[in-house]
Amino acid sequence: MSKPLVIRNNIRKLRFNHDEMTQQALADQVGVTRQTIIAIENAKYSPSLELAFRIAFTFDMPLAEVFFVEDGSVGRNS
Repeated sequence: MSKPLVIRNNIRKLRFNHDEMTQQALADQVGVTRQTIIAIENAKYSPSLELAFRIAFTFDMPLAEVFFVEDGSVGRNS
């Protein structure tokens, strides 16, 4: 049985580098609540593929530069 993937992100850093964008401003741009952005940033919630792309488009970044799989969390059959 494989382990669940742990999906991490660079959203906090990207917000800071994007004129210190607030969580609320990002939430408003992508159409979710601030609480959803907080949960995504803290890896407590994995966004839908559509929301992940909306976030990446907001920062004009490729999806893989915003979201990534934590090293060691990819399950392998034993």
